[in-house]
Amino acid sequence: MTKAPPALHERALDNLRFIRETMERAGSFTAVPGRGGMAMGVTALAAAAIAALQPTESRWLVVWLCEAALALALGAFASDRKARRAGHALFEGPGRRFLFGLVPPLLAGALLTAALARSGAVAVLPGLWLLLYGAAVVTGGAFAVRIVPVMGSAFMFLGAVALLGPAAWGNVLLAVGFGGLHVAFGYVIARRYGG
Repeated sequence: MTKAPPALHERALDNLRFIRETMERAGSFTAVPGRGGMAMGVTALAAAAIAALQPTESRWLVVWLCEAALALALGAFASDRKARRAGHALFEGPGRRFLFGLVPPLLAGALLTAALARSGAVAVLPGLWLLLYGAAVVTGGAFAVRIVPVMGSAFMFLGAVALLGPAAWGNVLLAVGFGGLHVAFGYVIARRYGG
């Protein structure tokens, strides 16, 4: 006894499901938060001002580590909110690829931060943070809207300047990068790509 072929509407539904999944996999991650990026920039500017007043490198480091945690929370919240408003899942399709590109350089930065802080090489951290954050944004941004990798490249440039320039520039370059670049690019992203 031979099995009957699937009904036409069942094949059509399977084809539509395949097309939808293919388009989701091929799409760009559009939940990069413009307003969230601007908020991250404002908190970074405040952190830079507070960090500049710290009497020791260890207290300076604590200020920036607190800022990193706050920025991570702001970015995750804003991305999730923007994705939900658009009816997308943050951890599927382009969002998943964006995160897979973003997370490894950030983890490398966290591990190198611990190692360099333990060895007393705190002056290297601003360049390292800017460079690796930029690399994370470039690699994650390969799956996002075009402006995101451009932003990552700007962070990488500032990281190179911080690594090759005088250590005294570190806090200012962190303000320019994590503060200024986030505000400027966040504004453009919010205007062009919604929220």
